[in-house]
Amino acid sequence: MKVLFVCLGNSCRSQMAEGWARELGIEAASAGTNPADNVAPNAVTVMSEKAIDISQHTPSHVDDFDADDWDQIIKMGCEVYCQNLPIAADWGLSDPHGGPVEEYRATRDEIEQRMRELIASN
Repeated sequence: MKVLFVCLGNSCRSQMAEGWARELGIEAASAGTNPADNVAPNAVTVMSEKAIDISQHTPSHVDDFDADDWDQIIKMGCEVYCQNLPIAADWGLSDPHGGPVEEYRATRDEIEQRMRELIASN
C-alpha cells in the first residue's frame, strides 16, 4: 500500500503520519499546500519518544506528487483543497502547531491508532 498524507504546512500531522506509516511498513510520503520551511521541532521530539526519527524529513508541496502514484491520499483535517489529488479520507485531526508538546503527543497517538486501523482494513 502507498499512502500520501496532505495538509497545509506539512510540518506536523502529515509528517508524523508519514513517520508512522513507514514504521509500520507502508510506503508513504507527505505534502502540504503551503509547506513550511521545516518540520516542527515538537513533532520530531514526540516521534522520537516512539523511536521514530523524522528529523531528516523536509516539507514538500502537493504539486510535487502525482495522484496516480498513490493507493490512498489522506487529508489530516485541515481546510486543504487539492485540485489534482483525489482525497480518499479526511482524518479530521486537530492541529498541534504552535501548541504545547502534550498536544503533539495526543495527535501522534491518534495518528498511530488510525494507521493501525488503516492497516487492519486493507
